[in-house]
Amino acid sequence: MPANTAPIKWAQRSDSLYVTISLPDVKSESITLTDDKLVFTGTSGANEYACDFEFFKGCDAEKSTYKVLPRSVQMFIVKAEEEEEEFWPRLLKDKAKEKNQVKIDWDKYVDEDEEEEAGGFDTSGLEGGQGMGGMPGMGGMGGPGGPGGGMGGMPPGMDMEALMAQMGGMGGMPGMGGEGGMGGMEEMMAKMKGDLENKGGDEGEDSDDDDLPDLEES
Repeated sequence: MPANTAPIKWAQRSDSLYVTISLPDVKSESITLTDDKLVFTGTSGANEYACDFEFFKGCDAEKSTYKVLPRSVQMFIVKAEEEEEEFWPRLLKDKAKEKNQVKIDWDKYVDEDEEEEAGGFDTSGLEGGQGMGGMPGMGGMGGPGGPGGGMGGMPPGMDMEALMAQMGGMGGMPGMGGEGGMGGMEEMMAKMKGDLENKGGDEGEDSDDDDLPDLEES
């Protein structure tokens, strides 16, 4: 049995597209984006869905991302860089497919004259999504939620202690503790710790008697 046609909604800005596949609880999805084409297959409920179409103009797959959400599959697709960014008259190169498969996403739509006031798309809901150009995370960046993202793209399994040791082996960070690099910083921290301990010890030796006035002799 042939797959059903996946329902598509879209909106645009002069530099990007926001494409939504309006299917809930999508499973076993396969999404392939190239610079000029999008291919999708997946199941929703007991039905299989698919779409295969060519964009009106070129896109930048490396900078694009998608995420499977409970009610839909959403994609932020960056248009290919051109001398003049512009709105497209339609999403697909094929007018017939556009008419039968694609609808305007009125929730995200803005007129070309209103773009500056409206601003770009809100992509916060796509954080932790999959890059469509072979790199994980938003647009291929190792941000929070992306595989291996963590703090600033720290490699998986790398804890702070190991990172400090690795930095020490590389000569430390310039400007931190002078010539010693990270070693100088460690010395400074050890000195601060010692100062605090000494201060605590001195305070412990003080007695309340020091605050009492001298008794006058009768």
